[in-house]
Amino acid sequence: MPKPTWQRSSYCASGDSCVHVAHGPQKSSYCGEGDSCIHVDATPDRTVLLTESSDPTGAILTTTPEAFAALLTHLKGVGESPGIGIAHGPADEIRLHTPDTVVTTTREKWHTFTLGVRAGEFDHFAA
Repeated sequence: MPKPTWQRSSYCASGDSCVHVAHGPQKSSYCGEGDSCIHVDATPDRTVLLTESSDPTGAILTTTPEAFAALLTHLKGVGESPGIGIAHGPADEIRLHTPDTVVTTTREKWHTFTLGVRAGEFDHFAA
C-alpha cells in the first residue's frame, strides 16, 4: 500500500499550522488494534485498492469506485452480485478476486470488514 498523503483545509493560510488529515489505508473499526485485516485505499486517480495485511502473497486487488460501490451494496444486502468475486476456500479461507488478482483472508477478518461496510465506514471510497 502506498504511504498516506496529507491534506489540510483550503481555508488554512499558507504557512499556518493546521490540522492535517491523512488519506491512506483504512481498515474496519471492528478490527482490533494491531490485528491484520482487510485494508482499503485509493490512488489519486480514484482507483480503489484492497489488500489483506497478512495475505502471504501480498496481493493488492485494484478496482473502480463503481465496482467497489457494487461490492459495498452487495455486502449490505441490497445489491446484485458485484464484479469483485467472493469465494469460500478451504477451512476458514475467503478469497476476493478479479480476473487477474486474488486476495486471501479469513472468515473472522471478512466478518470485521463486512461489519465496517454495513456501518458505512468505506462508503467514501465509492463516492
